[in-house]
Amino acid sequence: VRRFQLLTLLVVMLAAPAWPTAPGAGAAAPSFVGLGDSWAAGPIIPLYEAPYGCLKSTNNYAHLAAPRLGLPLRDASCSGGETEDMTAPQGVTPGPNPPQFDRLDADTAVVTLLVGGNDIGFSSIAQGCASPTPLGQPCQDRYIVNGHDTLQDRIDATGPLVGEVIEGIKTRSPNAAIFVLNYAAIFPHTPGPLGDIGCYPQIPVAHADVPYLRSVQVRLNDMLATQAAAHGVQLIDVYAASVGHDACQPPGLRWIEPAVPASPAAPVHPNLVGMLAMADLVVAAAS
Repeated sequence: VRRFQLLTLLVVMLAAPAWPTAPGAGAAAPSFVGLGDSWAAGPIIPLYEAPYGCLKSTNNYAHLAAPRLGLPLRDASCSGGETEDMTAPQGVTPGPNPPQFDRLDADTAVVTLLVGGNDIGFSSIAQGCASPTPLGQPCQDRYIVNGHDTLQDRIDATGPLVGEVIEGIKTRSPNAAIFVLNYAAIFPHTPGPLGDIGCYPQIPVAHADVPYLRSVQVRLNDMLATQAAAHGVQLIDVYAASVGHDACQPPGLRWIEPAVPASPAAPVHPNLVGMLAMADLVVAAAS
């Protein structure tokens, strides 16, 4: 493993594009820092880099965008990452992943951030809303209690945490261009020929729960947009760009894999097509 890591590091160093440094001995080069959760890390998309418990792909959008921007990359993203993992180690095996903010410094030129989904419980929501039948509305029955949407509570509570993350980036990297990404569409954005029912069983969510779960994702993305605007940084609207490329679309067109992936990617996560598209959006915004 050590020999592989040494070889990988050597290849990255040799392949890194030249970037002019400021005059003076020991001047640091500007860098690109990628922060975020599994939708940034790219689990199951080959290949991987340490710490391997993060399931961090060398074909995620940060890795794909950095050479095109002419910047060396420090990719801190990690599957399962939450806002708290920006400033504290994240326990992965083998690990841990150091605090993601450790990759930031005063010479950082570009930062991308995609976080918040795990703070509201993406994984538990996916499990809690999976249904053995397309009938009923088990997801709403679980999360709407006496007419009160508990997932909205989670989104509201996560908003200030995302704002604190943005301010933390600005403090550590005051000269960086900061870009907040949101989450690509999981479900079709508009009803299909049979109605607004999703694509059971590719995404095993009851028909009646599809509009509700889409609204949860839209509200999460709206929160990210609100926080980006409130803290003076740019939003990269991945969701808008991904309409028509949701997990119900055929391979090659979709950016997100369904519950049983057809290409190397984690279930209900971006695939390589999605990562390439997200890299295009990052490059366009940062150029």
